[in-house]
This record gives sequence, C-alpha cells and structure tokens, in this order.
Amino acid sequence: MNTSRRTVLGAALGGAAAAALPASALATSAGAAAPTASWQLRWSPTASGDGMRAWETVEDDRADSHTAGQPHIRTEGKNWRFNMHMVDRDTSTDRQRQEVTGCRKGDSYLRWLPGQTWRLTYKMFLPSSLKATTSFTHIMQMKQPGQGSSPIVVQSLRRVDGVETIELQLFTSGTLIGRTALAPLHDAWTDVDFQMKIGNGSSGSIRWILKSGGTTLVDKSRTGIDTFLDDRVRPKWGIYRSLGDTSGSLKDCHMLLTDLRAYQLA
Repeated sequence: MNTSRRTVLGAALGGAAAAALPASALATSAGAAAPTASWQLRWSPTASGDGMRAWETVEDDRADSHTAGQPHIRTEGKNWRFNMHMVDRDTSTDRQRQEVTGCRKGDSYLRWLPGQTWRLTYKMFLPSSLKATTSFTHIMQMKQPGQGSSPIVVQSLRRVDGVETIELQLFTSGTLIGRTALAPLHDAWTDVDFQMKIGNGSSGSIRWILKSGGTTLVDKSRTGIDTFLDDRVRPKWGIYRSLGDTSGSLKDCHMLLTDLRAYQLA
C-alpha cells in the first residue's frame, strides 16, 4: 500500500469535509461558540425486521465446503447466529470464515471515511465451545474493503501463556489496545462498545469497552494511532479462525449478536 497515496487521500477527504461544514461551525475564530458534538444514530437493524439485509455483504461458506450446514449465518429470533463446524473451510483451506460486513441501510450502506468518528454498540453471546486459540480467532474486524487487504483492527480470542483471553489489537502495527480474561464472557451476554476515529498517521484513536452483568471488564483507549489504510473502513463480524491452533481448542461452535447500533459523532 502506497504511503504517499494514503496521505494525499486523507488530506483530500479532510479538506472536502471541512469545506462542507456550515459557516457556524467555522466561526469559532470570530468568537462564536463551537457546536457541541454528539452521537447521532445512523444504523439500528433488527434480526426479525431486517434479517440478512442488515449487512453490506455476507460471507457464508464461500468455498461451498459444507453445503449441508448452510446457511451458517442466519437469524434466530432477535439474534443473528454464526455457526462454525469443524469441517468448514474457507477458500484458503488453512482457515475457517463465516462473516458479515458493513452496515446496510435499505439499498445503501454506511461509508466510514477519514476524519469521521464512529461508535458501534452491540451484545454478543460467546458459548464455552468458542474458545481462544494459539493462532488467530477473530470475532470482529475493521478493514479496508477488497480482496487481500489487511485488517486495521481485530477483536480476537487468543491464548496468552495458556490462558484464554479476549483482546483488541491495532493489526497494522501490532499495538495492543486492551486484553482481559475470556472466562467471564463464556455462556453470557457481553455488551461491546467500540469507538474509532478514522485517521492517517497519528490522527486516529480507539476506545474499547466490554461489560457483562453491569460489570466493566475492560475500558481501554489509545490515541495518536493510524486507523486508516485506503478507500474507507468497513466493520466485519463473525468467526474467522486459523486451523493452526496447537491447544486442542477448535470445536463446533457458534456466536450470537443482537442490538447492533452504529453512531457517528456529529
């Protein structure tokens, strides 16, 4: 990925965003008060109402490795359910993938661009059969759309010194945002609050909060980081894991998601 291209693109989009601001938002130098920023709800799908049209794309057994198990991603009451079987294979046969991408609204979808700040909140249920592994097991990603692009951020289930953990990592630099024990999340609903300012170089930031039963398990932030590659940022949810685990943790499993919301800071 061309660094100069990223810089030019980020500057161009930033300039366009500034030019689009109302005059009142640019009048602070003349003594006018700056407008108060607030979270604006942009996306609030339901499994019963929107179904699979909540997503921009659905990657359900794209290699047709296990047709008897299809659909692996489906609605179940008010939840979206992601099934993973030991026989499932991705197009790269050393891994498994059942994922959805993006935030669809009718016939369009949200575009996350440099200079914008977004917030995702949702509930997830991780059964004890969905374990942390010695290799990668991602359950949420922020990515640049397109084949072959690297993740920007990954929320993963990882074994650290033999202990099962859940972590958030800035993938592009290997920067750990936060990590906590996975055991309290198993067989329970967990509230996820993910906030991301999209920016090149050192202009990005992230906050990651997990709560269960009213208890905050992790609340970590990082500023001055690079959270943009090219084009735009698109969220992904599901189970994406390597078959290279050496701990014997891979099993048939599933994950449930519900109450998804996307907010933009405006």
